[in-house]
Amino acid sequence: MIGNFTYHNPTKLYFGPNAVESLGDELMKYGKTVQLIYGGGSIKQSGLYEEIMEILLACGKNVVEDGGVMPNPTYDRVKLGAKRAKDNGVDLLLAVGGGSVCDYAKAVSVSAYCEENFWEKYYIRFEEPTCKLLPVGCVLTMAGTGSEMNGGSVITNRAQKLKIGHVFGSDVMPKFSILDPQLTYTLPERQMIAGIYDIFNHICEQYFSGEDDNVTDYIAEGLMKAVISASRKAKKDPHDYEARSNIMWAATWALNTLLDKGKTTDWEVHMLGQAVGAYTDATHGMTLAAVSLPYYRYILPYGVKKFKRFATEVWGVKEEGTDEEIAQKGLSAMENWMKELGLTLNISDLGATEEMIEGIADATRVQKGGYHVLTRPEIVKILKESL
Repeated sequence: MIGNFTYHNPTKLYFGPNAVESLGDELMKYGKTVQLIYGGGSIKQSGLYEEIMEILLACGKNVVEDGGVMPNPTYDRVKLGAKRAKDNGVDLLLAVGGGSVCDYAKAVSVSAYCEENFWEKYYIRFEEPTCKLLPVGCVLTMAGTGSEMNGGSVITNRAQKLKIGHVFGSDVMPKFSILDPQLTYTLPERQMIAGIYDIFNHICEQYFSGEDDNVTDYIAEGLMKAVISASRKAKKDPHDYEARSNIMWAATWALNTLLDKGKTTDWEVHMLGQAVGAYTDATHGMTLAAVSLPYYRYILPYGVKKFKRFATEVWGVKEEGTDEEIAQKGLSAMENWMKELGLTLNISDLGATEEMIEGIADATRVQKGGYHVLTRPEIVKILKESL
């Protein structure tokens, strides 16, 4: 049975080749000053920076540059970006890059005029903003997080060794996002693969909860099969537009608040992965990959029915043997696919050590929507099996 819910997603999307040409139409809806947010400089090497700047200047905008945003944006960096936005009277935050840049922009949006410590308010107490918000627009160059069409913002506090995500409401979602799959062509293979697994796990986190006949589970299975198929094609030919466009579109639908409707959802893999990331600063998608199989194998006995369905409907496993045997074959098929892509399957390969396990366990938040609520000793056990 599908429970009660409200669905509203205000983000306007422009999708396809040369979608960036639509940016000017959106810019004219906002004031004079735009904070241009980007990462390490790849957009300058690709020529996208120059193209964006030309559009901004043609629209008569004053540009406040905010470049060099790191892959796992930090509390200290958000403080700087928020101050920059407020001091310059910014009217629009334009994020050009991947999910981290989009997440950072949303954190700046809710923090620029926040009179309290934004980390304590949003990421510790999980309160909602009551201050003035700055509108956010995105030009996406990496598919994975779905941040282009949701209110999520994951920030790392290095001093506290915490990496926490806050999913804000529709007021914080990007007002518009521009998605051109061709802009993802220049990504290094490792980043592409990490993004692909991030997409897949977003779907899993929502899929592995509940046992009712829920329409979103059928959508999830279709999305998972699309990601598996497209990932193999993109691995073989990174310039396969059809594959890259399917990956980018699946990423958006995997986390634009559709798949969780009528469901409880889990998100424990993300809690484990983010805790590992807080200690290692490793790529997000790789931290998820490294903890997923140990976690799913551990909780499988509590959710055999859904894991069996996952095996038969997503991976085509034949219904031979007990339900648990069929379910385990599904996870084995998933593991083979992950190895085929070249994903990292051990947190030790990401820089985690035995000595870090207790601290990572302390940093792991416990979720209650899945098939089993973990105890701390169970978290430690799963982390050790992930080494």
